[in-house]
Amino acid sequence: MRHALVLQTDFGISDGAVSAMYGVANSVDSSIRIFDLTHDIPPYNIWEASYRLLQTVSYWPEGTVFVSVVDPGVGSERRSIVVRTADNKYIITPDNGTLTHVKEFSGIAEVRLLDETKNRLPNSGESYTFHGRDIYAFTGARLASGTIAFEDIGPPATLDTIVELPLSKPTRSNNSITGIIEILDVRFGNLWTNIHRNLLKEMYIEYGDRLEVTIDNGTRQVYKNIMTFGRSFADSLVGEPLLYVNSLDNLGVAINQGSFAKAYRVEAGTNWSLTLQKVNKKLT
Repeated sequence: MRHALVLQTDFGISDGAVSAMYGVANSVDSSIRIFDLTHDIPPYNIWEASYRLLQTVSYWPEGTVFVSVVDPGVGSERRSIVVRTADNKYIITPDNGTLTHVKEFSGIAEVRLLDETKNRLPNSGESYTFHGRDIYAFTGARLASGTIAFEDIGPPATLDTIVELPLSKPTRSNNSITGIIEILDVRFGNLWTNIHRNLLKEMYIEYGDRLEVTIDNGTRQVYKNIMTFGRSFADSLVGEPLLYVNSLDNLGVAINQGSFAKAYRVEAGTNWSLTLQKVNKKLT
């Protein structure tokens, strides 16, 4: 049975790199369907590659094969691995932290080392800088087409050997929650935090409540204001800031029809923290 092949890279589409990966996959089996997750990961940003997989993988059917290539260590001794997720999708990637979020929040059932001597585009043995084309796209297409099985890719490895990036968990006090801005909703400039909706429930925070929001970059306070926790953007006026629950069930910060990130020069990462505290009950 053939399955979809989904590609993610930091290559962009201004040159032929992504097209070459398509070409390799089509040369394996022109009948498989190939899709793009994104090719706009910022160069070398393994953290964002990891997050975008979490954002996407669970919504695809069982058997879907993902190839994620954000690979600053290409050509080095870093491992190449293939995993089967807890919900039976496959991800082929350098073992450099790209699987951090999927492992933590979705689960990984099996890991195999990718044998690069057996799983390589013919006549590409002297190329060491384009594994996305020569190894990952080639192997992904063979797995998606049924040419090889998961077990054929290489020997098994244990889950605890997967390279992981450090994850930060939100903290809670009696009347406040502090988390980090994990990533930006880049097109619209919204801030996506790691504060899950369940934490808001534990604090008895409800839609319509007013919350004091403080954003810090390390020891420097960047923003402090009171805003409303809304069910949707329609709960605020155009140009007003608001809090909402994003598509991953985490707290987001936005400006209605504006970019919060640009307006206040906020970025994402473990050094960017957000604290919220309830001010009073709903407005009447």
